[in-house]
Amino acid sequence: MQLEQIPPHPKPKVKLEQYTTPSIIASDILWNAKTLNDIENKNIIDLGCGTGIFTIGSAILNAKTSQGFDIDPESLETAENTSQKLGIENIKFHQIDVKNTKTLDDYIDSKADTLFQNPPFGSQKQSIKGADTSFIDLAVKSAKIIYSFHMQSTEEYIIDYFKDKNCDVTHLFHYKFPIGKTYSFHKKETYLVNVSVIRARNLK
Repeated sequence: MQLEQIPPHPKPKVKLEQYTTPSIIASDILWNAKTLNDIENKNIIDLGCGTGIFTIGSAILNAKTSQGFDIDPESLETAENTSQKLGIENIKFHQIDVKNTKTLDDYIDSKADTLFQNPPFGSQKQSIKGADTSFIDLAVKSAKIIYSFHMQSTEEYIIDYFKDKNCDVTHLFHYKFPIGKTYSFHKKETYLVNVSVIRARNLK
């Protein structure tokens, strides 16, 4: 119910493929992460946090610290305002460009315990190509456990990419991800996209 109060991106940008993660999917991933001991008293990163659903959700589930990172200042402002409205503590938001950020050393002392990310899928002509692998590269440098959203059609490739980065894929979660009529080229009110969420354990 608390996650349902988090607003979508205020001004979605097609280049960034900004689609809001539905609260029902976010809550399911967060609950699974909690049962796997990946949240409580852990240091959490939400990479490409948008309006902060995994940052805020982790804090609600008693994360030790929770930090969100995104390129879009308008989404970050929304995330900040929502966290204040909900009275969330031990939470911070930072503006970065994942594509041009090599490490998060300026924000974290050592690798975070858990990282959530829902990177651009690269499915739109105007989107930034290779953004998904840029997210994975930074995630592997930044966290011990990674939860990463990807189109189900790319699942095998992404699993192999994680393995090449010396990560062990431990769990797969599958969802039908609803995308609303967000951009002018959308003709339907809702599109359903088959999405895989990969839990990877960093072996480095």
